[in-house]
Amino acid sequence: MKTLNFLVIGKNQEILDTLKRIIENNEGWKAEIRSDENFCYEYIKENPVEIILLSSGLEEQFEKDIKVFCENLDKEVKVIDHYGGGSGLLKNEVYALFPNLQS
Repeated sequence: MKTLNFLVIGKNQEILDTLKRIIENNEGWKAEIRSDENFCYEYIKENPVEIILLSSGLEEQFEKDIKVFCENLDKEVKVIDHYGGGSGLLKNEVYALFPNLQS
């Protein structure tokens, strides 16, 4: 099974911890969580990241900037605006981007 690497960015540490736990409850899904937006650009360039999950508390301009940044990379990185809704919604958002992951 292919590993799916997430970078979860948000401002609420409790929510970030919960998202990490939810993501990593899925076989082959790994999550790195960060609350510092400045860290993200270099991390994305230097590490395997398939999905960036934008959580709560981020500035609108950062959200726009990170999406443009990802569009201009030499590798494909998907961005999900995720502001809650539970693990079922998160799975559906991921499967919409990667339908071949569904068994």
